[in-house]
Amino acid sequence: MTSALRIPAVAGRFYPSRADELLRDVRAYTASPETAVEMKRISAIGCVAPHAGYIYSGGVAGAVYSRVEIPESCVILCPNHTGKGRPLAVMANAAWQTPLGEVAADSDTGARLLGRFPALQEDSAAHRSEHAIEVQLPFLQAQRAKPKIVPIAVGTSDFEVLHGLGEALAEVIAVRHEEDEEEDRKGKALIIASSDMNHYESDTITRVKDRRAIDRVLAMDARGLWEVVMSEDISMCGFGPTIVMLTAAKLLGASTATLVKYATSGEVSGDYESVVGYAGIIVN
Repeated sequence: MTSALRIPAVAGRFYPSRADELLRDVRAYTASPETAVEMKRISAIGCVAPHAGYIYSGGVAGAVYSRVEIPESCVILCPNHTGKGRPLAVMANAAWQTPLGEVAADSDTGARLLGRFPALQEDSAAHRSEHAIEVQLPFLQAQRAKPKIVPIAVGTSDFEVLHGLGEALAEVIAVRHEEDEEEDRKGKALIIASSDMNHYESDTITRVKDRRAIDRVLAMDARGLWEVVMSEDISMCGFGPTIVMLTAAKLLGASTATLVKYATSGEVSGDYESVVGYAGIIVN
């Protein structure tokens, strides 16, 4: 049972604070020309979606969310931009409020994950001012009436810790899926890695660096992603969440990753000297 409510931190800045405007924008981002013809949605295991202000990254996020089924439960992993709170922080029992309403916690999955991986800790401080999970929620709400989430902020770059969390996440999701099948319920979960790509270099440099990181994600090579980010100085803020997602997804049977859209902020701002890259990737 949820016992707390996490209020929006960036409504009115990263996305509209009025429900009607927000829903209109989300629907516009998920109804691009590529999806004008009704397409069968993918029952994905994981995905990468950006988290900048919607004016910059909404089109890339929308390209992902227009193609994937939104199950009842979503695990959303994000970087810890604020530096506050625990290195691995989950809010297992708190609902999240957006202008479109409240998103409940998947408290059972959260509790199991806390029990399975002690390095993960219950902590609201890491989430209080963090935007990278919050901006994903309206996309979920626009497609599913009552989604539930396990929100995890990742503030470590230690590969072994990230890999371990991915293993634990896969185990918990697999067990929940088996139990739900026995009870004749749908037990799928979607693992969302909230991440922007390279930051504040030229459009040309950013596209080269991002391609190197994206290639590792498309190869579903978690260790390779960690190595290229570290060795090439790629400022992909959510590489940690992406490593966790890739690790868990492979253990859950995923075999392919597809880039559905890529863009940089320069395409909106007109400033190509200092951009942020955005990639939308589906893992299945």
